[in-house]
Amino acid sequence: MKHEVLRDKALALFFTMGVSLRTWHEIGMIDREVAIYNELGKHFRRIYFFTYGGNEDLEFRNYLADNIEIVPKKCTSNNLLYSLLIPFIHRKILKNVDILKTNQMLGAWSAVLAKLIYRKKLVVRTGYMLSIHFAKRNPKSRRKWVMRSIERLAYKLANAIITTSQANFEYVEKNYHPHRSHILIPNYVETDIFRPMDVAKRKGSICFVGRLTQQKNLFALLEALEGLPYTLSLIGSGEQGEQLKEFATGKQVKADFLGNVPNHELPEILNQHELFILPSLWEGMPKTLLEAMSCRLPVIGTNIDGIREVIKHGENGILCHTDSGSIRQAI
Repeated sequence: MKHEVLRDKALALFFTMGVSLRTWHEIGMIDREVAIYNELGKHFRRIYFFTYGGNEDLEFRNYLADNIEIVPKKCTSNNLLYSLLIPFIHRKILKNVDILKTNQMLGAWSAVLAKLIYRKKLVVRTGYMLSIHFAKRNPKSRRKWVMRSIERLAYKLANAIITTSQANFEYVEKNYHPHRSHILIPNYVETDIFRPMDVAKRKGSICFVGRLTQQKNLFALLEALEGLPYTLSLIGSGEQGEQLKEFATGKQVKADFLGNVPNHELPEILNQHELFILPSLWEGMPKTLLEAMSCRLPVIGTNIDGIREVIKHGENGILCHTDSGSIRQAI
C-alpha cells in the first residue's frame, strides 16, 4: 500500500498481552519500540495503541507522535479476559479503523476477533513463534498445541503476515501454508544511534543484554567464565536474576548485574565493552545482537535459528554451541 493511500487510514496496534507502555519504559525499550510507529504516524491519519496499562500509560504520551492515541485498560479484569473483551469494549474506535496489527502472537486473538466482528484488514506480525517458545520451555506442555491452533487461525485470517527471521518465515510456510501475502521484515536498528563511539574500553569486559530467563542460557555462560580473567556485565531483568547472582558468586565469576537500562543509554555502554555475547537456546531475530553489531563490537552467539542468520561464523562474529565448554572456547 503506497504512502499516499494511507493518509486517510487509521491503524490499530494490539500490544502483546500483559504489556504496557510502562512495561516498555521500565525495561528500557520504549524509545526503540515506539520509533517505528512515530515514523508510520507520518503516513497514517491516526494510530491507536491498545495497551494493557491503566491510565498511567498516558504519562508516556510525550514519547509519541501527535496522531498516536493511547487506549489504556480501564477495567479491573485480568489480562486474558481483557484481551477477549477489547473488541467489544473499544468498538467505537475499532469500527472506524482500517487496519489491525499485532505486535506479537501472544494476545493476537484480540485483533483476530476484531477482524471477524468489524471486517477490517488484519496484519499479523510475530517477532518469535509462540508455539516454538512454549515447546522449548516445556516440551511436554499442552500449551504449545493451543498456541499452534491460535497461530493457525491468525495466519488463516490475516490479510498480510510479517515474520522477522528466515527460520520463522519457513516455519510459517511449512506448518500453516498461508494463502495471503507473507513478508520477511527483519528487526531494524537505528544506526545513527547505535554506532561506534570514541570511548575507553574496559579491559577484559564482556556484555550481555536481554532478559534473565531460561531462554538466554545464562547459567552456561557463567559456568564458561569460571576461572577466566574477564568481567561480565548483564543488562536486563528476569525471573532467574537472584539465582544467577548466587551462581556467579559460587563460581567466583566477576559479574555485574546492571538491571534494566534505557535503550538510548545502551550505545555508550556497549562501546565500553570489548565483546558482546548472546548464548541463547532459541531466538527470533535478536535486536540486542543487531545493536551490538551496529556498534562494531566483536560478537559471539550460539548456532541457533535467528542468531546464525545474523552471524556468519568467522566473518562477522563467532558461533558456538549452547554448552558451557563451547561458549568458553569461543570466548
